[in-house]
Amino acid sequence: MTALSTDTRALTMPPSRRRKSRIDPTRNNTVAGVLAWLLALLFAVPVLWMVLTSFHSETDAATNPPSIAAGLTLDGYRDFFGVSSGVSPWPPLINSATASVVSTILVLLLAFPAAYALSIRPVRKWTDVMFFFLSTKMMPVVAALLPLYLFAKNVGALDNIWFLVLMYTSMNLPIAVWMMRSFLAEVPVEMLEAAQIDGATLPLILRKVIAPVATPGIAATALICFIFSWNELLLARVLTGVSAGTAPVFLTGFVTSQGLFLAQVCAAATVISLPVLIAGFAAQDKLVQGLSLGAVK
Repeated sequence: MTALSTDTRALTMPPSRRRKSRIDPTRNNTVAGVLAWLLALLFAVPVLWMVLTSFHSETDAATNPPSIAAGLTLDGYRDFFGVSSGVSPWPPLINSATASVVSTILVLLLAFPAAYALSIRPVRKWTDVMFFFLSTKMMPVVAALLPLYLFAKNVGALDNIWFLVLMYTSMNLPIAVWMMRSFLAEVPVEMLEAAQIDGATLPLILRKVIAPVATPGIAATALICFIFSWNELLLARVLTGVSAGTAPVFLTGFVTSQGLFLAQVCAAATVISLPVLIAGFAAQDKLVQGLSLGAVK
């Protein structure tokens, strides 16, 4: 009776009071927007602080508390590009670009048909196959460092950029297969059946039918694999030396026995981060579309 009388009072309530009793969706959107901006600032402030510190001198960068209004200088960037030391950063940057781009291309070439076999034309016990891909990421990389180092030493692949490409390809392949399988699962089967009726072969279907539809997912997968390869440090630190050293390995060279040169490290980190930021900004629409593919039915 109490619930019935409450509902009756709500129905007989004047329209103005009923409108006030309802939840205002605009207020919820405003609160969500404020929280989103706070989270964005939480992630952006350290990056902005790093960029600002890179334009300070070593003396101003080492002050405690840090000096925000200190004078700006390009000494950190001059030191990074070897104006004073003569050490050029271009070989490590080229090595990182080579390892990241080539490994990403190989990952896409291998993951695309594998994802097709696991989603559109699923093989027998495909769930076991997916679990096997996932299980390869369960072991920490540190546990495999010694076997990989000994193998590379025995085959003469130490300090070889192409061996690093192979390692990055195997490291990113399980992630790419998992991601692309979810993307390809959204491709309408009717399109494939229509192409098969017209006499299209499997390579033609993959290239002309599935790839254009799954372009956002492919772009998102490629960008994530590129970021993982570009930022990888542990394998590059152990398996490379002088000629095949990557940009993250070069960055650690600024931490010397003489101390931590904060302005130089921030300048180097800013420059090394630029390719990833540029790639992410250029593919942001495809990245968002790809990561949200299939989220709304």
